[in-house]
Amino acid sequence: MVDANDAAVARRSPPLDPVLLYTLYTLLGFGLVMVYSASAFVSIHRAGYSIYYLWHDGVNTALSLVTLMVVVTIPMTVWRQISPYLLIAGLVALVMVLIPHVGVRVNGSARWLSLGVINIQPSEFLKLFLVLYLAGYLVRRQGRLSEFTHGILTVATLLMVTGVLLLLEPDMGSEVILWAVAFGMLFVGGVRLSHFLAVVLSGVGAGAVLILASRYREQRVIGFLHPFAQAKGDGYQLVQSLMAFGRGGWLGRGLGLSIQKLYYLPAAHTDFLFAIVGEEFGFLGVLFVIALFAVLVIRAFRIAEAARVAEDLYACYVAQGVGILIGLEAIINMGVDMGVLPTKGLALPLLSYGGSSTLMSCVALGLLLRIDRELKARGASR
Repeated sequence: MVDANDAAVARRSPPLDPVLLYTLYTLLGFGLVMVYSASAFVSIHRAGYSIYYLWHDGVNTALSLVTLMVVVTIPMTVWRQISPYLLIAGLVALVMVLIPHVGVRVNGSARWLSLGVINIQPSEFLKLFLVLYLAGYLVRRQGRLSEFTHGILTVATLLMVTGVLLLLEPDMGSEVILWAVAFGMLFVGGVRLSHFLAVVLSGVGAGAVLILASRYREQRVIGFLHPFAQAKGDGYQLVQSLMAFGRGGWLGRGLGLSIQKLYYLPAAHTDFLFAIVGEEFGFLGVLFVIALFAVLVIRAFRIAEAARVAEDLYACYVAQGVGILIGLEAIINMGVDMGVLPTKGLALPLLSYGGSSTLMSCVALGLLLRIDRELKARGASR
């Protein structure tokens, strides 16, 4: 059923937000350039030609943009109605990746499902499905968020279920993002500060236990704290990444002139693409990328505020969740590459090579564009 707001949008179809669109296009375009620069040498050795990864990334980007335009046509009322089913589908997919011969295992981790021509990473989509579901949850429980059970405990229980599934993959990075996004949304949604702090501190304690209970995770943390003491072991990636930033200086070595991407820095076109940006474009290139993500996050929260003023709380919470999600993923990836945070295995949204990450980010921004269009249509119809 189409309500009056959706009908107004259909009649008037206001233009899409140019700030979001141009920032998105800039990130995607710059990402394609950097993926080619970071992967050309590896592509030649793997496939015999330099555009192997660029070709796949270009196809993923095109499909993601098409999906974004489809998302923009779907009313937010529909997203609110289907959000519980999307969350259930995401949880089922997390279970499926753990089933032998169903999930695809890469480098010891079972994080992907094969759809024939492509592999998808369910945890990427679960992040966005959780945002959509929690936005509806916050609206439904608006008057009871100050209660511990309805404000924090129910969401924490859901996150513990997803956490167990993600640890079995294992995918610690996605688990950290899910918890951070969920509690970020709960915090801006109005839960009691004392409840929020109690659960956050409990989560920090649980994270410490998980690290100490796993020799692998403990070594990752030690490698982060003392990378140069383990430059040929667990600190190798971080050392090579820091060397890339050091080589870049203020203005960089120039596009295509990175040395670290020549098999010195593993995952140069995925998790550590930001380090190659630093090496080839220097400090100014790093600031340029940070500024682009800052624009996305600021615009998301401005759209959220406009939705709040228009008394559309669901759209408000979705916009806030999208801003938190993209902002956190960017901060964590850049923090890892610069040695501020332990290695998490997260891609840099819209820039790094990775179809699932790019698709999820474009769907998230498509939701922002839809919310902005609906708000403009309502204002124009008054």
